[in-house]
Amino acid sequence: MNGAVVTVGAELLAGRTADTNATWLCRQLHDRGVTVERVTTVPDRVGDIARVVNEYRAEYDAVVVTGGLGPTHDDVTMAGIAAAFGRSLERSDEALTWLTEEGGYTREELTTGTADLPRGARPLHNEVGVAPGAVVESVYVLPGVPQEMKTMFELVADEFTGQPLFREVVVADEPESALVGRLEELRAEFDVTVGSYPGDGVRISIESADEDLTEAAAAWVRERVEEHDSEPPS
Repeated sequence: MNGAVVTVGAELLAGRTADTNATWLCRQLHDRGVTVERVTTVPDRVGDIARVVNEYRAEYDAVVVTGGLGPTHDDVTMAGIAAAFGRSLERSDEALTWLTEEGGYTREELTTGTADLPRGARPLHNEVGVAPGAVVESVYVLPGVPQEMKTMFELVADEFTGQPLFREVVVADEPESALVGRLEELRAEFDVTVGSYPGDGVRISIESADEDLTEAAAAWVRERVEEHDSEPPS
């Protein structure tokens, strides 16, 4: 299974807010064996949201969209999703009923448009906030508030499946340029994905769908590099 993540918000593009949602989602999807191939941030504009979502839903098995949910003037994500599918925005009786019966709100407390979703969407109830999310075919729409997004993702986490990957990290106490030849040998010797990341030492990340192969490749590296004495990050 492959996928894409789309985050919505002018505050992200202006650098006023760090896009922690994309990082968290990528980690969750990766841990479930989903290959994330695109992460894109778009402004709060219906046309931009619709264009990117329409492109990605045709190309990938799943698209996760976060941000811009709610009834205020700049919360236009649901309208963008509706436009991507050529559907109208309609009040979801299921979402409204949940908000009043389970969410603890009265209808008078809810701003007009709070429960508006693309026609035919499956509502995702917001257990720690107000604005509902939705699933439209292969597109999952979640809130931008991190805790709301994380809680809502758990409602659909089991729908993201793929081949789990095993990962080993070796931290080398050598310059990255000095490791090039050995990393080329590693790739030739083992059918694994290899990445190298300089920092406090050079983190050599080794991944594959075969746990034994991954461990063997990591052992091969450890025999051939000078290891850094710090613990590698997860």
